[in-house]
Amino acid sequence: MDDWIDYYDSTHTIYASKLHRDLHFQVIARDIVSYIPAPDAVVLDYSCGEALSAAKVADSCMTLILAEPAPGVRGRLIARFAPNTKIRVRSLDELRNMQEASIDLVVMNSVAQYMSEADFDAALAVIRRLLKPSGKFVLGDVLRPDVGMVRDVLALLMFAGRNGFLKDALVGLVATALSDYRQLRTKVGLQRYSEADILARLKKAGLSAVRAPKNIGHNRWRMTFVARPMTGTA
Repeated sequence: MDDWIDYYDSTHTIYASKLHRDLHFQVIARDIVSYIPAPDAVVLDYSCGEALSAAKVADSCMTLILAEPAPGVRGRLIARFAPNTKIRVRSLDELRNMQEASIDLVVMNSVAQYMSEADFDAALAVIRRLLKPSGKFVLGDVLRPDVGMVRDVLALLMFAGRNGFLKDALVGLVATALSDYRQLRTKVGLQRYSEADILARLKKAGLSAVRAPKNIGHNRWRMTFVARPMTGTA
């Protein structure tokens, strides 16, 4: 995951335009809000990225914890949300020292593909420890082994067409094909999981899960899962 952390900590061109970037985070924030169980909930966004619309999520809960591994991104989060007393920024290492069973909702969106299987399992163990017995874990934007990059491109173009940045998206796709992202994706690759794989990994971590009918974000060919702690597991 270190290579991907370095990439997202750099000045990258993953978004076709400012409008694309802003809409991306707005849609994710909207979908996360739909999973918040109550206004007094404590929510953890695991590997949150820039989280530009986090304030909208914070408006719907008591506390929002933004956990981010990239130090540069984390610094920007601290600066951006310093005035918001409902938002706290943490490193992933700091999560290991947080109180057990203290989180109502954990969201990990568009992250599993960048992690090794061992790192993914380790993250699930941390998340399971932090979840309250009544808590919920939402694992979003999981890549499937039977769906390739063509569908990702199509999903982006459909999203762009609906929201008025199709020209920028087309130009951005060309730029991405020539960018460090494309080279890194070819070199390091992305982890893909079947529905059965994810359910088995979550069960091994002490979480009972089902696949959600709709993915978080705009890509309908990726998967989201909703999990809860299994009774009698720690």
